[in-house]
Amino acid sequence: MNIDDEVALYLATAQEAARRAGAILESWAGRFTVSEKSRFNLVTEADLASQHAIVETVKNRFPDHGFLGEEGLSQPGRNPEFRWIIDPLDGTSNYVHRFPYYAVSIALEHRGDLLVGVIYDPTRHELFWAVRGHGAFLNGRPLRTTESETLATSFVVASLPVAVTAGDPAIDRFLKVLQAAQALQRTGSAALNLAYIAAGRMDAYWSGSLKAWDMAAGVLLVREAGGRITALNGTAFDVERPDILASNGRPIHEELSGLLS
Repeated sequence: MNIDDEVALYLATAQEAARRAGAILESWAGRFTVSEKSRFNLVTEADLASQHAIVETVKNRFPDHGFLGEEGLSQPGRNPEFRWIIDPLDGTSNYVHRFPYYAVSIALEHRGDLLVGVIYDPTRHELFWAVRGHGAFLNGRPLRTTESETLATSFVVASLPVAVTAGDPAIDRFLKVLQAAQALQRTGSAALNLAYIAAGRMDAYWSGSLKAWDMAAGVLLVREAGGRITALNGTAFDVERPDILASNGRPIHEELSGLLS
């Protein structure tokens, strides 16, 4: 794989920032203070410390680039062609309860297209990364999606909205897929769900309530590993819209879209 020097520097910076942020999360684990932003949506001081480390690492090398992030981060850069989309802690509730399924997610957009994506799981020291046109990798090993063809043989994951109620359409979608899939889970980290599809650990994932920082890096991973990304109804995906359907790219994508639309 030959990546030009400029893109290689973007990737190295994202990897360094992700590792640094992950180390901060682990150093805070078990001793942070917690406040409620909304029901089931916990914010920690660790989250802010992680975000600061990412922004600092990137700005040291690319001071003209812009940023979009979860904790109120929206900084247009002097160079409008580049935007870093970051989630310093994806899976906050899992982190708070010491359930080891959370990650740091960092993506770089160039002229509106995803160029680099990095997702780091500090509990397993797993670094997922992708560069547009150059594939997806886990700790240096190439990734490919699964070959599952039908929902009846597939392991599927969903995200549900915060404080979801019984009458929410998201619950109806969940129950429909529950009856059709071999297994259906709700895990609490969109970034890792997407990384796991790229790694062949899951077959498909959907959500109707995400933000750009939840999914940007993972979208590139799935695409580069041979998977498919659309909106829930099968139309073109837009990182600025809240719905996503990700899969291994096989017929289960259409099968799922039919149930979710």
